[in-house]
Amino acid sequence: MKILIAGGAGFIGSVLVPLLQERGYEVTVADLFWFGNHLPEGVETMRRELFDLTEEDLAGYDQVIFLAGLSNDPMAEFSPSKNFIENGALPSYLAYIAKNAGVQRFIYASSCSVYGFTDATLADEDSDVRCGYPYGISKLQGERGVLQLADEDFSTIALRQGTVVGYSPRMRFDLIVNTMFKAAVQTRRITINNPTIWRPILDVRDTTQAFLLAAGAERDVSGVYNVAYDNFTVGEIGERVAASVERLTGQTIALDVKDIKDFRSYRVSTERARRVLGFNPQFGVETIVDSLFENRSEYGDFSKEAFYNIEVFKQLHG
Repeated sequence: MKILIAGGAGFIGSVLVPLLQERGYEVTVADLFWFGNHLPEGVETMRRELFDLTEEDLAGYDQVIFLAGLSNDPMAEFSPSKNFIENGALPSYLAYIAKNAGVQRFIYASSCSVYGFTDATLADEDSDVRCGYPYGISKLQGERGVLQLADEDFSTIALRQGTVVGYSPRMRFDLIVNTMFKAAVQTRRITINNPTIWRPILDVRDTTQAFLLAAGAERDVSGVYNVAYDNFTVGEIGERVAASVERLTGQTIALDVKDIKDFRSYRVSTERARRVLGFNPQFGVETIVDSLFENRSEYGDFSKEAFYNIEVFKQLHG
């Protein structure tokens, strides 16, 4: 089976691509390589602006996995216009030409950010989505553009991912657990801006398993699926990261707790993904920290600009 991964050289794609290859998929990555190329040697790549791809480019592929677009709130808020183009219009366009090219399935990397604020309730895929921020709005737009193309010959799957964290060959330290780990190791202090808000956490190894399951699902499977390991308050995440770093280093880690208002707080149910896709995440906060610690020789200096998406984005589009 041939799969094209749009935006496949990033944080998730650098873990997903070798797993797909191990399972016998023929993989091509289409990317502008803003953050470099950390893919296995020999992976077929196309350095292309994704809006320039045509039906002819997609002909012969069985599936397209969309990992591209702007990846977080800071990037979206730095350039709202580009955010809506890359996260809303681009996946819709690629799904449209993929369907016309005879592709059988389109898998869209969505986000639990679409929920915005869920009070104390667990949001499932049929819950209201109330995000008022550019990133969450644009991810929902991308979802809807992709999903409305589904029919008996074209499967469309949107994976609403929790906050993806952990170690990847294309490393990032602008993700909540990774950021806290960095602060603990560098300064022995973790700042928690609001301890009461909720976040669903998802190790990059678990989200790649979700994409593998989606790619291997029965032909008639379509729709939206929440994928996360579990829901934690930001305060609990800080406490778990601090305790893990203390265990690994023998150093005492302090918590600096603030009360900065944030209207992005959401808890999600992953029951549908477990039932339909067989999604069974394995990695909690403690094992995520273990992975970050074990791989520290691979990424080295925490201060590299390439580890922070907004810094690279500003250089490219500032």
